[in-house]
Amino acid sequence: MDAAGLYRTVRLIRRFEERAIELVRDGTIVGGIHPYVGQEAIAAGTCAALRPGDVITSTHRGHGHVLAKGADPARAMAELAGRATGLNRGRGGSMHAADFSQGILGANAIVGAAAPIATGAAWAARRAGLDRVAVTYFGDGAVSQGVVLETFNLAALWRLPVVFVCENNGFATTTRVSEAVAGTITGRAHAFGIPASTVDGSDPEAVLHEAATAVERARSGGGPSLLECVAYRFDAHHTWEHAARPRYRTDEELAAGTARDPVEIQGARVAPDERARIDAEVESTLDLAVDFARQSPHPDPAGALDHLYADGLRARAGA
Repeated sequence: MDAAGLYRTVRLIRRFEERAIELVRDGTIVGGIHPYVGQEAIAAGTCAALRPGDVITSTHRGHGHVLAKGADPARAMAELAGRATGLNRGRGGSMHAADFSQGILGANAIVGAAAPIATGAAWAARRAGLDRVAVTYFGDGAVSQGVVLETFNLAALWRLPVVFVCENNGFATTTRVSEAVAGTITGRAHAFGIPASTVDGSDPEAVLHEAATAVERARSGGGPSLLECVAYRFDAHHTWEHAARPRYRTDEELAAGTARDPVEIQGARVAPDERARIDAEVESTLDLAVDFARQSPHPDPAGALDHLYADGLRARAGA
């Protein structure tokens, strides 16, 4: 992907999140979201290294990954708003969006729980003889979860084509990495013999470079890798903070952390007239997405028990 393409992705994610926050405030999106503002380079760079047939799994802070992998912004916004036209018919919401047609196997609200799903998909693809790579995202708060470490072990033991992407934004909710993680994040991967590197998670091209190397290694049979992408979360852990205003970082820290903006870093690599054109195109796309979400119907409560089983079996009321 060229510089302009990467810029379009980071700009789309940034404005999607900002528009979604507006919809939280006016009540269109109920329950709030976990904003991805500040981490756009990670989703943009990693997904740019993938082929259409590759798959990802995501986190509670997953809108950026979903958009970068190719989901329709209008259907993604409708999903956040709980509408029947959403990616998952309004049943997934902000933290469980999926689009199998784009290789998006789903976001997951459980910390670390998406790692074994992606690794299982990588195993299944290899068993089927498919030339497919799986990428799974998780935060710094997940690196001490047992399920993540168990997944590292199996992925390394079976040399599976999976790339682990740790989005280290400095905080697990409000707990600093330095207060929760003994040793290093890359050290956890090294303990299983998994190559790991620390990447500038604010620079889309730096992420793309490292991700392309890890993806090619996985695709060629070299096994798993881990990328620790260090970025800074510009906004709240969750939009409830906009009202509650917990004080776990100072204004000075916020100013320093937000000084390196992925949108501006990548935007500086694009000619001003082309950047203006992309900005206008993104804004038009999101105007349509917001209108689509607002005008779409809510799911019919009578169908609440539909789509629970893969084979189409309908759950019995009261069962």
